[in-house]
Amino acid sequence: MTRSVALSRDLLLVTGGAGFIGSNIARAAAEDGYRVVVADWLEDGPKWRNISDIPLHDVIRPETINDFVEKEGGRLAAVVHMGAISATTERDADKIVARNIRATLDLWDLCARKSLGLIFASSAATYGDGTLGFRDSEAGADLAALAPLNPYGWSKLFVDRRIMADIAEGRPRPPQFAGLRFFNVYGPGEAHKGDMRSVVHKIYPNAEAGESVTLFKSHDPRYTDGGQLRDFVYVGDCVEVVRWLLESPDVSGIFNVGTGEARSFADLATAVFTALGKEPNITYVDMPESLQKAYQYFTQADVSKLRAAGFTRPFTSLEDGVSAYVNRHLKPRNTVG
Repeated sequence: MTRSVALSRDLLLVTGGAGFIGSNIARAAAEDGYRVVVADWLEDGPKWRNISDIPLHDVIRPETINDFVEKEGGRLAAVVHMGAISATTERDADKIVARNIRATLDLWDLCARKSLGLIFASSAATYGDGTLGFRDSEAGADLAALAPLNPYGWSKLFVDRRIMADIAEGRPRPPQFAGLRFFNVYGPGEAHKGDMRSVVHKIYPNAEAGESVTLFKSHDPRYTDGGQLRDFVYVGDCVEVVRWLLESPDVSGIFNVGTGEARSFADLATAVFTALGKEPNITYVDMPESLQKAYQYFTQADVSKLRAAGFTRPFTSLEDGVSAYVNRHLKPRNTVG
């Protein structure tokens, strides 16, 4: 996908642009002709590798984002805000308020004042245990009824509710806004995420070695061991949604980003073994008690609103996505060490 970018609006700011989803967006945007500016902390880990092959225009520190937007607003095409604490296990709520809520709302107000589109990461964690379903309603009452299971999910819902309240009450808003409720994303660029990596990345080394991989037992009688269900979505599909939004400035709203099909963890593990040409070898272990109290047994994106808004591209199947990830990214990297 190649686009013609107007010279006066050719900068694209991607916050969290060295992270998992952000780096994939930054790479695609550079391919599309944007001069991409990444805002992120690289620190002393391997995250810098996510952007080492991208012809970036600049890299800035997150604490300078607002000053950058103030200075360069006239040359920015839009802001894609992926920067956040994404760990569902983070318990420091003050840190989450600063990084996830305050930083996003500051950008919201700034983009409204500068007339810049804002595409930002929400999360399927806003749906809590899924009792109320997974419909990306923007109605205030529907948003208020959701009950996230952790501070991360609460922070994402907080922003969604505040933004929709601004819209409902006619307060200043960016000309385009899109809150993307990502479901269970997997794919290249997640190696730095530690325990927040996808199950694909976690089990790959053992599967590649032909050894047994471990999944959690089910502690809900409605689900078999390994039968817990998630909407696993390939990161490339998330990128295509962002690309489409950048090309569709009249589209705004909160949108689920998932395949619309729930699959089991056993299916996911089997897909990894199949991609490697090996027979599945899965062992089940007890889930930690702390996780049992805040565990989603089922997620499945309702993508009807995204489709109705005009996104027609098919989502990648679990088997095709895992095969692409394993054979194009994990296996080649393992080969070269």
